[in-house]
Amino acid sequence: MPRSRKYDGVVYRRKDILFWWIRYRDRSGIRRGESTFTKDRQEAQGILRERLHARDHNVLDVIRKGQNLSLDQWADFFLENYSRPPVRAEKTHQVNLRVVKHFKNAFAARKLMDITADDIELYLRDRLRKTVRIKTALGYRDKGALKPTTVHQELRVFRRMLDVAVRKKLLQANPCWGVEFPVTVRGLFRPHYVTWSEQRFIESHAPPHLRNVIQIVTATGLRVYKELTPMRKDQVDLANATVWTPDSKTPNGVAEIPLTPLAVEAFKNQIRISGTGTFLFPSDKNPSGHHRILKTAWQKTLKRAGILYFRIYDLRSTYATRLSAVGVADEWVTQLLRQGDAKVFKKYSQMKLQMKREALEKMKRLANEMPLDSGTAVVQ
Repeated sequence: MPRSRKYDGVVYRRKDILFWWIRYRDRSGIRRGESTFTKDRQEAQGILRERLHARDHNVLDVIRKGQNLSLDQWADFFLENYSRPPVRAEKTHQVNLRVVKHFKNAFAARKLMDITADDIELYLRDRLRKTVRIKTALGYRDKGALKPTTVHQELRVFRRMLDVAVRKKLLQANPCWGVEFPVTVRGLFRPHYVTWSEQRFIESHAPPHLRNVIQIVTATGLRVYKELTPMRKDQVDLANATVWTPDSKTPNGVAEIPLTPLAVEAFKNQIRISGTGTFLFPSDKNPSGHHRILKTAWQKTLKRAGILYFRIYDLRSTYATRLSAVGVADEWVTQLLRQGDAKVFKKYSQMKLQMKREALEKMKRLANEMPLDSGTAVVQ
């Protein structure tokens, strides 16, 4: 019979070594010993409790592996398994490759568990002092300092990479959670809500094809560049007021989408001006045969309208906010957006504040227009 053990583990000191050591048995009964790399006995006891908790939940081997895992190894694993299509879009994967290269250069072969929030903040501050260099036929040319939005995007990629490590039990916590961005970025990733009056004003200054894009996106929530601009005419069923998206950013995006009367009319107008080709938004300037980007037309339209620039993607955010404003449940809004994660809806719900202000302003106008002899009792 195996010998009974009084304790699951012990904390002890080895001769001529300053750090505390721990000894415990794994699930198979094998005795393991390791250094805690701390001189504090209470901290060493906490590490022992974590090891025992991991053993009881059968993740001890994973945590021990995380201690020896370098950032380079985890970055390569992340790019291969959590960044490539179909997990993420090819464009997103290319951004991740570029960002991970910078972090690899900064942290070299450091252990994943040794990277702290202070290390990441120092990296961000150093990146803000860097300049953009592009390679031309005449050599390299400097284009000024990196934009804060670029550095912030790098932090978002790195944060996701470490979030996956936390879910895999390779890290106890994500050090990015304790990172404060070193500069204030006003309006970053904050959706702009387009009011009906503002939309009509923008449409009055937009070319015909862009006017149709505005009406379609605000009435259907279609992704502008992934779903709408490459759309073919045979994907539109005007008789049944539906449109089919065979390719999308996420698997949930592949769906049949119902159309409102306003969207049907916009599709009819676009089909009428698109010519005899197969694409709904044809373009002779692109090898693909259709428009791939509308940024120039969008910028010029906003400039003619005298409206401060905001992303054309915010039209999709406006669609979600309008659904929420008329009482559609958040779960249904998420399905109509064809999102796989309900957390994405949170950024759209930020725009509800503007709609609340509009409602209060409307109530104020109605109150001011109410006649004095409306039946309300007047106290003498």
